[in-house]
Amino acid sequence: MPFTKSGLRELHASMHDCLDAVLTHAAPLPPQLLTTGVAGFGRPTLQDQLAHVLTTELAWVRCLRLLPIEQVEPAKLATIEDVRRTQKRVAAATLAYLEGIDEGQLNNLLGTYTEEWLGPPRSPAFTILHVITHAFHHKGQIVAMLRLLGHPAPDTDMQRG
Repeated sequence: MPFTKSGLRELHASMHDCLDAVLTHAAPLPPQLLTTGVAGFGRPTLQDQLAHVLTTELAWVRCLRLLPIEQVEPAKLATIEDVRRTQKRVAAATLAYLEGIDEGQLNNLLGTYTEEWLGPPRSPAFTILHVITHAFHHKGQIVAMLRLLGHPAPDTDMQRG
């Protein structure tokens, strides 16, 4: 099934909008909540979860561009404002990548891959869709963690009322 750049841009924007809803909810909470561990999660703090979401987007798009992986260090996300700044930088890099390729490239397997590439060959569209679904998965974990920390989040779905 072919994807379009406009469709991926729309899904990407919705994903970041949903993440923004979580960040808006978390902004007034005590900053130490970002580093409070929650048992039962592979990434036990909100800071770790947010860094993972942003790292995944940044790393996969850099792989598509045949650049070395760059990671977002959790410790550099000490405040929600730090998260927002990093989020803007990461999202802008993804959009710049999308603008730089044509629809044909979007849906065809890459010809070359970085050494860090994981899994089978994929198209840029598949990879970006993976980034989006991955972010929604972890956004759900972040919302669950906020609830367990005593700060239930409002509706953060794509289709919110």
